[in-house]
Amino acid sequence: MGESVQTPRHVGRYAIFDEIAAGGMATVYIGRLAGSGGFTRTVAIKSLHPQFAKDPEFVTMFLDEARLAARIRHPNVVPTLDVVASKGELFLVMEYVQGESLSRLARATKARGERIPLPILLRLMADALRGLHAAHEARDEHGVGLDIVHRDVTPQNILVGIDGVARLLDFGVAKAAGRAHTTREGQIKGKLAYMAPEQIMGVGVSRATDLYAASVVLWEMLTGERLFAGGSEVDVVAKLLSRKIEPPRSIVPDLPQTLDDLVMKGLAAKVEDRFATARDMCMALGECGVSEAPGIAVGEWVERIAAQALADRTAKIAAIERRSGLPARNFDSSPPDAAAISSSPPPDSTGPSTLPPPTGTARSAADAVTVTMNTSIIRRDARVRAVGIGTAVVGVVLAAGVASVRIARDARERANAPAPASPSIASAAALPSRSIPLPREVPGPSDTAAPATAAPQGDVAPVASERASQAPPVARPDPTTSHRVVAAVPPSRPSATAPKPKTSAPDVFGSRE
Repeated sequence: MGESVQTPRHVGRYAIFDEIAAGGMATVYIGRLAGSGGFTRTVAIKSLHPQFAKDPEFVTMFLDEARLAARIRHPNVVPTLDVVASKGELFLVMEYVQGESLSRLARATKARGERIPLPILLRLMADALRGLHAAHEARDEHGVGLDIVHRDVTPQNILVGIDGVARLLDFGVAKAAGRAHTTREGQIKGKLAYMAPEQIMGVGVSRATDLYAASVVLWEMLTGERLFAGGSEVDVVAKLLSRKIEPPRSIVPDLPQTLDDLVMKGLAAKVEDRFATARDMCMALGECGVSEAPGIAVGEWVERIAAQALADRTAKIAAIERRSGLPARNFDSSPPDAAAISSSPPPDSTGPSTLPPPTGTARSAADAVTVTMNTSIIRRDARVRAVGIGTAVVGVVLAAGVASVRIARDARERANAPAPASPSIASAAALPSRSIPLPREVPGPSDTAAPATAAPQGDVAPVASERASQAPPVARPDPTTSHRVVAAVPPSRPSATAPKPKTSAPDVFGSRE
């Protein structure tokens, strides 16, 4: 179990490592996607062979495959993630699935002298039919059906993961509406051993053509033999045209009759005699009397059959991930064009803590250290800001407390201070000490016992008391006006010669007649 890793080739954000599989048009490699903040992801990168990369027809087919696969969103279809053009080459980036193709699993099972367990086989074919139905029903961004026909449903294009899920892949020769590349007249695409009669004759293809190919796959997986085997393509075509197809039960007698009938219906020569949709064929599989195996059982079977291949690939990926963590070579951070290799230099650890853009090769250890240092700077700045905000809050609280103490002290001082003199008293105190004319007083009912002598009008009554200027004003009724006049009149004081007044106090304001 070797762990040697070849020197990666960098294309944009991707690092391309060892080969996984090779086909007639392209080769699939293990790749690594490098993103911002040390994000990485293992992907599968499909590269068009150099001799085809310069042919506009093959380039168009390759790009059509990417566009079609991107429109199919289903768990049983391997998703396409990106398309990259670099230095005249095309790369199709797909999700990496840890598993094996159905063709390799079938060979490994036959080498063990076994056949694929029937519940597991039915689960794998049901998954493939679900993915095929999703492709047939795919629509464009306007909701118009794309009428996709895969045209290459084979065991090599059914990938079984250790998660127990079978996925359909490789839409490189698929037919679809709106496809840029069209098949030339007299040209057929696909593998001869899995082609339907109408596909060989060039009459036209439909979704029933894919169902015929799926039925051939099911026949071969049930029997462990090839349906149309031959030493050359001519021999294969001759057997196809002879239409001598034996039912699976003739080779494996213990198969259910319903399953035997299902396979023969899918292999019917006429299109109208086959299943109408992949969904119908999938439902018929569920009614053949054999229950499908759960996904966990399928995953365990894959790990058992392909144990050595999976272990080698796991070790290879682990070595690639370790290599991706080492310091990588530096590239020019400015992307000159779509065909150039793009990369970004590591950010300055003393500058702002901004992560680099998501371009370039896999993150190196130096990048990881830089990101860590930038993260430390962010945390340190956050602590400094927090301390500053806390200090400001404490200062505001102290200032408010001091202000409240001062306000309370001023309030106490104002409360203890003597009350200022009223304006009327102050005005009266400011008057010079002189006689003030008094209004004529009208005696009231209660003053008949002690009549008061009114001074003649215009006369001035002398004020003897020295406190006259300090006496409070006393309101006296004015008979000539409708309001009361306030005058500074000294309070009366008893003397030795004056008669003693009555006990009841006189009516100061009196009453108006």
